[in-house]
Amino acid sequence: MLYYCDLHIHSKYSRAVSKFMDLPHMLAGAKSKGLQVLGTGDFTHPLWLKHLKENLVESECEGLYRMRGDESLLFMLTVEVATFWKTKTGGKRTHHVIQAPSFDAVDALNEYYAKKGNLSSDGRPMFAKTSNEELAEETLERAPHARIVPAHVWTPWFGLFGDKSGYDSMDEAFGKWAGKITALETGISSDPAMNRRLNKLDSYALMSNSDAHSPTPLRIGRECNVFDFPENEISFEKLFKAVEKKDAERFAFTVETDPAYGKYHYDGHRKCNYSCSPRESKKRGEVCPVCGRPLTVGVEHRVDELADRPTGFKSEGGIPFKTLLPLQELVAAVEGGTAFSVKARYHQESLSEKYGSEFAVLLNAPEAKLAGDCGERLARAIILNREGRLFVKPGFDGEYGKLELPWKKNRKSGAGSSGQKGLGEF
Repeated sequence: MLYYCDLHIHSKYSRAVSKFMDLPHMLAGAKSKGLQVLGTGDFTHPLWLKHLKENLVESECEGLYRMRGDESLLFMLTVEVATFWKTKTGGKRTHHVIQAPSFDAVDALNEYYAKKGNLSSDGRPMFAKTSNEELAEETLERAPHARIVPAHVWTPWFGLFGDKSGYDSMDEAFGKWAGKITALETGISSDPAMNRRLNKLDSYALMSNSDAHSPTPLRIGRECNVFDFPENEISFEKLFKAVEKKDAERFAFTVETDPAYGKYHYDGHRKCNYSCSPRESKKRGEVCPVCGRPLTVGVEHRVDELADRPTGFKSEGGIPFKTLLPLQELVAAVEGGTAFSVKARYHQESLSEKYGSEFAVLLNAPEAKLAGDCGERLARAIILNREGRLFVKPGFDGEYGKLELPWKKNRKSGAGSSGQKGLGEF
C-alpha cells in the first residue's frame, strides 16, 4: 500500500494561517488530496496540544495516531521551531521540523522548549540565543526517538543554507550533532536534483512536505513523501528507518512542485516587480536595476554558489521524485481566474471525488476519460503536468511562480529573466 505523507504543516495557532486549520478541516483536505499520513504541526502550543490530546487516539501503527471516530487518516505529532544564534559571521536563523513518536515525548520536549520561548504566542515558537547544536542535543536527549529535519533548507530567510542567514555546511550548522541529522527538507523552491549537486549532502536523505498554512488541497500535500508498506504495517520508526536507509523498496518517491513555482526560486525584488536568473543577477552585481537596492538572492543562485557538481548531475541510489503542480493551479491556467476560484475548487472537488483523490487524478487517470469528465484542454494540462512538460515563470522574493500553458502565445519571461524552465529541466 502506498502511504502519501505530508509531515510539515501548521495549525490555526500559527501566524498567517487559516482559521480552518483544525483537525476536522485538515482531515477533509488530506482525504481529498489523497494523503494517508499527516503531521499535526504546532504541538508546542498549549491550546493546540490540548485539542490534539482530546481528539487523537493511538492507532495500530506504533507512533502514529488516528482522529477519534475516524479511521481514514493517520497523524504524526510534529512542530516547526525557529532558532536564532549570533556568530562571528552574523546572525543565523534556522527553521527545524521536529517529529515525535508519542505525547509523552512531546511533553518532555515542551518542558525544555518552554524555557527557550513563549509557547503560547505562536504555533511555530521562536527560540532566541539557541544554537542548532543546543537544539539537537537537548531535543534528542529528552526524546531519543524524535527526529529533527531542517526545514526548507534553501529559502533565503530561515533556511539552513539560505542566503540571508544560513550556513555553508551541515558541520558548520550542527557541529558534533551533524551526524544525528539524517534528512533535509527540500522546500518548495528546490527539488532533489538541485540538492544532489552538492557532494557533501549525499549522506542525507531528502524529504518533501507542504508547509501548508491552509487545509485546501491547493496547499496541503502539494509536496509529500510516499512510502510502500503493507496496510497498517507502517509506523513512526519504520517510516524514518526507510528514510535514513534510503530504502527505495519502502521510501518509494517524493512529490515535488516545480522549483520555479516556489516563492524564492529566482533572484528578484518584489516591490519593483523585477526578477532574473542567477546569471543575470551576477552581471548586475545582485542589485535591482529599478531601485538600486540589493536583490533577494533566490534558491537557484544559492545552490550555484555551494554546488560542486553541474546542473543536470545524475546521482545514483537516490530516492525518485515526481514533479507535479496542484490541480487547482492547472484549472486556473486553463480556465482563467485564480487557483482559489470557485471554478478551480469545483473541478478539484468533482474530479477528486470521481477518481478517489487528487493524486489519483494527477498521476493515474487516463487522458481520454479525463477529457470526457473535464474537457480536452484541462485533461491535456493534467497529462503534461504528469509528464513534466509544463512551463513555470519562476517565483521570486516572496511571489509564487506562474504556470503558463504551452498552447498560450504570450509565454514571455519576466524583466531580466533568462527564460522559463520546463518541469524536467532540473
